[in-house]
Amino acid sequence: MNRPRYDILDGLRGVAALMVLLYHVFNDAKSFFVWPTPVNEFYHSFLGVDFFFILSGFVMGYAYDERLNRPAPVPSRDGGEALTFWGFVKRRLIRLHPMVVMGVILGAIAFVVQGCTRWDGTEVTLQAVMWATLLGLFLIPSPLGMDVRGNTEAFPLNGPHWSLFFEYIGSLLYGLLLHRLPTKWLRVWAACGIISLAAYALMMEDGGVAYGWSSEPMNLFGGALRMLYAYPMGLLMARMFRKRNPEPLHGHVFLFCSASLVVLLGLPIVGGKETETIYQLACLFSFFPGLIWIGARGSVDGWRQRAVSFLGRLSYPLYAVHFPLIYLYISWVGRDGAPYKGYDQPWTAAIITIAASLLIATLCMLFYDEPLRKWLSRTNKK
Repeated sequence: MNRPRYDILDGLRGVAALMVLLYHVFNDAKSFFVWPTPVNEFYHSFLGVDFFFILSGFVMGYAYDERLNRPAPVPSRDGGEALTFWGFVKRRLIRLHPMVVMGVILGAIAFVVQGCTRWDGTEVTLQAVMWATLLGLFLIPSPLGMDVRGNTEAFPLNGPHWSLFFEYIGSLLYGLLLHRLPTKWLRVWAACGIISLAAYALMMEDGGVAYGWSSEPMNLFGGALRMLYAYPMGLLMARMFRKRNPEPLHGHVFLFCSASLVVLLGLPIVGGKETETIYQLACLFSFFPGLIWIGARGSVDGWRQRAVSFLGRLSYPLYAVHFPLIYLYISWVGRDGAPYKGYDQPWTAAIITIAASLLIATLCMLFYDEPLRKWLSRTNKK
């Protein structure tokens, strides 16, 4: 294989996953009055999902553009084997679905531990939990009538799986259509994505782009717009990067990119609705693509390479399994309230949740996800 491996981009994926974890601990939980005062730190870390989408499109474009739909055994120009659409689909399933299954199982366990009750305290039947688990295992959004938690989550046993649902759609769209589009039409698609997402964000009552997590139709539509802009944008960037082949950057590229990403995602709320929306759109349309472009030009070696590689390996397991612990965390610190009023010092619960998320994600990575994917990859080649 002659394709380069972008270690810094792997590391940035890990940084974004850590910021999403902090967002869910300190910001998402404020809706349930976990913290005695409003928490704005890490507020924009939900935009880590959009960073993932753009980065995924970039990596997919670089890894598969030259390989899809080339007749076997003709190799692609990058030295990789030719790949059919179904071969691509199987690779994506092997890469993504083991942790989807694990995340749903952990989510079901967390829900049972909480007593099979919605956030308002009403009981949920075991049959409803089984249906939610079945839908989650196949990454099918739960209809509003089958929401076992009662706050309209599309994936009530593991809320962040909504973005994996759109990741699957983006992968299918890429395998069927996007890789076939000439670059000029991909530019048109990206421009339409920018206009559509900006118009939606500015017109919505709440503003911003924090959509996709709910089964409500307009919320799901907003999530689709996020993916339909970001994934093709990453693919377009990969083509431009390959064509221009920019000079490598030296120095502390990862330190610069990771620090910039932490600042962008960790910034508190910016002004009012309009200012806040413009900031979010600036991250999606300018800052994130810029950081990915810079990161792709950098490199690391020695212990730094091993560190960023570990961050990259950990990023997906951490993202896929941390939220069931967030459910337990919210339930724990709110156990003496009605509903979930919380107490004065929830720091102990927060630290334990963060540490447990990192530990479980690491164990899943080392003893479940990576070994299972290796086995499935070998089986797929037979």
